[in-house]
Amino acid sequence: MFEIKLHWQNVYQQKSPLEVSWYQKEPKLSLEMILSTEVAEDTAIIDVGGGTSVLVDYLLQSGYRDLTVLDISAIALAKSKQRLGKLADQIHWVETDVTRFKPPRQYSVWHDRAVFHFLTEQSDRNKYIDRLKSGLCKGGHLIIATFAIGGAQRCSGLEIVQYNAEKIQLELGTDFALVNEKSDIHITPSQQEQKFAYFHFIKDPKPSL
Repeated sequence: MFEIKLHWQNVYQQKSPLEVSWYQKEPKLSLEMILSTEVAEDTAIIDVGGGTSVLVDYLLQSGYRDLTVLDISAIALAKSKQRLGKLADQIHWVETDVTRFKPPRQYSVWHDRAVFHFLTEQSDRNKYIDRLKSGLCKGGHLIIATFAIGGAQRCSGLEIVQYNAEKIQLELGTDFALVNEKSDIHITPSQQEQKFAYFHFIKDPKPSL
């Protein structure tokens, strides 16, 4: 854990939020998929690996009031707090490795844009999914984005795992039902194209009548 934490601390120390390859001026697809869940504005939402993402800014603007941002990097979280100013007091901030996260409550929406694909060891993926299952309520929404099949093989100097719907479903197991998926071409600050896949799952969905 120490080595991976140090890696991300260095990344956020050396680069501004506008320079990291995953920077988005506006997180359109993540926001669109979260809004599509139609959860209440006071529902609990967690952004896993939120780092310096501005998704939390847009969620606040959309009226959501119970927001948590989790990231392994204290530097990333500090930069987000600085960006938000007084609004940062409205957010729950959690500095930890998600594979060691002990959810203090259950969330209705678990959002992850580009954390899961960094888990190249099956044991780490299992730990992540254990945390996900305990932290997401029954009927809750998982919105997860990863590098797509045929996309990048490395990111930020680290190896990644590519996914399509079938592959990520096998990882998650039968507790999760896929309800939507979308493809995206992300343009990095250096103008490189990255193929992403976005998936919307529901945990333990109600059986159809």
